[in-house]
Amino acid sequence: MLRNSLKALAIVGGLIAATPGAQAAGESVAIPDAGFSFNGIFGTYDRASAQRGFQVYQQVCASCHAAHLLSYRNLRDLGLTEAQVAAIASQVQIQDGPNDEGQMFERPGRPSDRFRSPFPNPQAARASNNGAMPPDLSVIAKARAGGANYLYALLTGYEDPPAGMTLGEGMNYNRYFPGHQIAMARPLNPDQVEYADGTPATIENMSRDVSTFLAWAAEPEAEERRAMGVKIIIFLTLLAGLAYVVKRKVWANVH
Repeated sequence: MLRNSLKALAIVGGLIAATPGAQAAGESVAIPDAGFSFNGIFGTYDRASAQRGFQVYQQVCASCHAAHLLSYRNLRDLGLTEAQVAAIASQVQIQDGPNDEGQMFERPGRPSDRFRSPFPNPQAARASNNGAMPPDLSVIAKARAGGANYLYALLTGYEDPPAGMTLGEGMNYNRYFPGHQIAMARPLNPDQVEYADGTPATIENMSRDVSTFLAWAAEPEAEERRAMGVKIIIFLTLLAGLAYVVKRKVWANVH
């Protein structure tokens, strides 16, 4: 319940943050359908892709973007073992305390800890990014119109500006960003990560994988909810059929 409430607040915050800047910056841009496996009523997450996407988030995105609604233990839902999750969590240092002497201290992360933020506070985040606040990625796939399709398009949409277009200072051209000028530099480059399963680390593959991971992070219960919805539809269909048969039986002799 608490996690769902925090998610709702984060989504609202993301939408509010996105509206005045991104949406007012220029005309709306058509986002192509990337054909993700989890789209549609029978869609399911590609666990292998989501695991690779977590690797991209961990090695690339996490240096600037937090995901404070996620705990390391949530990674078990992606198919990682207890030992793998514990090993991932132990790689980070978490501030804890106070201890018996009243001092704060750092300790290795535990599976129950939330993902560590790259910055100690929002002021430090802005100071490290020329005044811009890197958005939290916990529910970014739900806080942006187009969801995972938008994230994939954004990550693959960096290119040279067209002839005659002048970019603002510190801005980069992106085909799919409203207004086409974005402060975030291209985050992904070929072979930036080394996938354990041997998948080529192209910009397209990394973008698809991290978009899949962020879609799962924003809505990990989607598969269960969809399955329940299908069951309810089947039940209601059978119930409607039974009610019709009973009605015909009860009123058969009434003219």
